[in-house]
Amino acid sequence: MSDKIEMIECPVSLDYNFSAGAAPTRFLQGMKRGQLTGQRSPLTGKVIVPPRGADPESGLATVEELELPDTATVITFTIVHLPIPTSKLDPPFIVANLVLDGSDQTFIHLVSGCANEDVQIGMRVKAVWKDQSEWDYSMDNIAYFEPTGEPLVDIEALKAERLAAARRHVASQEKK
Repeated sequence: MSDKIEMIECPVSLDYNFSAGAAPTRFLQGMKRGQLTGQRSPLTGKVIVPPRGADPESGLATVEELELPDTATVITFTIVHLPIPTSKLDPPFIVANLVLDGSDQTFIHLVSGCANEDVQIGMRVKAVWKDQSEWDYSMDNIAYFEPTGEPLVDIEALKAERLAAARRHVASQEKK
């Protein structure tokens, strides 16, 4: 009679190739130059980062590109306590949804440069770029975002401000 097997360890590794498409390719080329870019929706006026070439709300093609600053606001975050296989990071560390200044869509990146317990929703952060010699076509050119020391942002006010800016843009386009 054999013992019941209750658990096995079976690491899995997947290698794959990804074709980025035109808009993400331009975004990644910008990253190689140390620039963050977004694209504006022709329907809603919202700025999408990273750009995908289409407005996620309407499906319309996005063609207007904008260069954006490397400052952002923490919208949500989590403290990761478990190690991630192949990661150089030792837990605990912060993964946050950030919205770049002038954009309307969040993206995920690391927040560091402060104690984990000091990170707050509404915190203003700035990109800490790796040494330029390490830059590639990747968001990994930014090592992490660190606090700027600015006052916390009211997220509801930020959402209202961004929505108003998008509406103003659409209205200005309709006048043309």
